[in-house]
Order: sequence, then C-alpha cells, then structure tokens
Amino acid sequence: MGMIKEFKAFAVKGNVVDMAVGIVIGTAFGKIVSSFVADVIMPPIGVMLGGVNFSNLVITLKEAANDMPAVVISYGQFIQTLVDFIIIAFAIFMAVKAINSMKREEQAAPAEPAPPPAQELLLQEIRDLLRQQK
Repeated sequence: MGMIKEFKAFAVKGNVVDMAVGIVIGTAFGKIVSSFVADVIMPPIGVMLGGVNFSNLVITLKEAANDMPAVVISYGQFIQTLVDFIIIAFAIFMAVKAINSMKREEQAAPAEPAPPPAQELLLQEIRDLLRQQK
C-alpha cells in the first residue's frame, strides 16, 4: 500500500503535471510545424529547384526483386525532417526569448516600497510632535 501512496504523491506533483502538459502541447506543435513545412515551405523550395519533391529523393542501394522491397536511403525525408527541426528550434528560441524579455521587464519595474509598520509610523508622529514642542 505504501508504494501506491508514494506513486500518487509523485504523479500529482506540479512538475510531473507540467511536464505532461508540455509534452502534449509539444507533440501538437510538432504536428503543426511538420504540416507547415511539408505543405507550405517545401513546395515552393521544390519549385525553385526545378519541381523536386524532397520526400521522393532516395538513393537506391538494391532494386526490388520478387517479393523483397527495394533498399533505399531516403535522404529527401531526412532533409524534410531537418527543416522541421530548424523551424521548431527557431520557434522555441523565439518563445523563450519573449518569456525572458517579459521576466526582465517585470524585474526592472520599480516596486512600490512597502509602507512602514504601524509602530514605526507612531514613533515618527511622536518624534514630530516632540520637535514641534521645542
């Protein structure tokens, strides 16, 4: 029974939940970026390079024979994945940069000084009254 309680305490910690949310959002973001690269970025690049479809670029090591598929190196797919990575890394860099900028602005903003405690205010009033009597 102790192991179940320990696991429950671990699973509901803020860090684990935050990590799970980050993974889910990251996965969805990765799909969006992959679609953006495959459907928006790569077609114009392919047209500029003479109608090349990167996902079809392969080096055939061994032709297909009978029921054995061809052995190929899919370097076009690698190029596609590399472009995906660069765009995702840049987007994350920009997000982190924006967050850090907001943190710096927050830290740079002058905080209002805390009002002095009531006891200190009372002592200041007494001091001022004594000065007036002199």
